[in-house]
Amino acid sequence: MEWVETTGKTVEEAKELALDQLGVDENEAEFELLEEPKTGLFGRTRGAARVRARILPRAPRAKTERRRRPKKDSNDSAPRGGRGEGGRGETGRRGATSNGADTQPAAAKVATNEDERGAEASEPAAAASPRSGGGRRGGGRDGGASQERSKEPMDQTEQIDVLEEFLTGLASGFGLTVTATSTFDEDDLRVDLQGEGLGLLVGPRLATLDAIQEIARNTLQRQAAGREYARVVVDVDGIRERRRAALTEFVTAAAERVKDEQTEVVFEVMSSADRKQVHDVAGDLDGVVSASEGEDPRRRVVLRSA
Repeated sequence: MEWVETTGKTVEEAKELALDQLGVDENEAEFELLEEPKTGLFGRTRGAARVRARILPRAPRAKTERRRRPKKDSNDSAPRGGRGEGGRGETGRRGATSNGADTQPAAAKVATNEDERGAEASEPAAAASPRSGGGRRGGGRDGGASQERSKEPMDQTEQIDVLEEFLTGLASGFGLTVTATSTFDEDDLRVDLQGEGLGLLVGPRLATLDAIQEIARNTLQRQAAGREYARVVVDVDGIRERRRAALTEFVTAAAERVKDEQTEVVFEVMSSADRKQVHDVAGDLDGVVSASEGEDPRRRVVLRSA
């Protein structure tokens, strides 16, 4: 991997510029300090910091050593692999038993992985996917797809009870008292938590709230035990909707600036959900186009004139 060299007023600034060029996070890069700014009179700094960086090389996968089978001695072939009364020797029977024992767990493991993937798919399209493993292993594609579509749905009241019990208990663990209000919106089950001092459950850029939402989804999935369940959306005092409205207003204003000044606007690093909203809003506006640049977790959206 090639090195990039950057300079800045401080070492940290030079590192940030290098990370922007590489498009990776700090823990995925390696740095070399080439020059530090010097401290001059009255504590003023002179010169600039200079570093070079590259993406950490990935070690190649270790090769698996294959052992060679020992050659059979022609003199010993009759006792070891001799034919019995039924035309097969004892070795043949043992080999068949060994192969069967090795194959069965592998097949069970594949089937289990396919079931887990099917259970995790919360959207209707995932259940009808032509790539479903159940169709190939369950006696035909059409039969497998029918089984996925005919999966028993989980009762809505039971889903609400599971989520509200989990979320109120989680908040109680933080020393908070919350009231949960749950509603079904098409395929979504939205749970809004209300109470005092719930900022601890939100976090910067909704990071904590998104993590709680994912844990709640996993909890509902385990309780569903193979049944269909709704897509989970956890909110705190309607902050998701307010943030969505604010982001829509911000993107609209940025689009007007792009069209008036014939320039481009680069947004800050966003989550995939926020980037999708920016793309959706920009797609409904005339005269601008949007694109994502960089790599996760430092991926940004850029608005340009169409």
